[in-house]
Amino acid sequence: QLQLVESGGGLVQPGGSLRLSCAAAGFTGGYYAIGWFRQAPGKEREGVSCIGTTGGRTNYGEFVNGRFTISSDNAKNKVYLQMNSLKPEDTAVYYCAANRVGCSPLPDTYGYWGQGTQVTVSS
Repeated sequence: QLQLVESGGGLVQPGGSLRLSCAAAGFTGGYYAIGWFRQAPGKEREGVSCIGTTGGRTNYGEFVNGRFTISSDNAKNKVYLQMNSLKPEDTAVYYCAANRVGCSPLPDTYGYWGQGTQVTVSS
């Protein structure tokens, strides 16, 4: 059973940076796609970015471009989301999720989820 644990969230001022980590345990070999999602209060969960174990990566949403970068360290079974120039509208719970079919912005395509980490951007 694949288990995902997010960390790195917190309170940051507008313009600041955070690096989120997703630690994965229980890989059984083969291809996985690891995606980052976020959900703000009263809003639907939305895709942020995704990376496959073969290295291909995809960003979802214009809000990501130029500010967020996804990366992975396969040796450590970790996926990171570097977030720069944070804005109050980035405030949300950030989740990592995994599937074995490929990157997708649709939460329903992922069968494994972490518990989430809160990111609050406020002065």
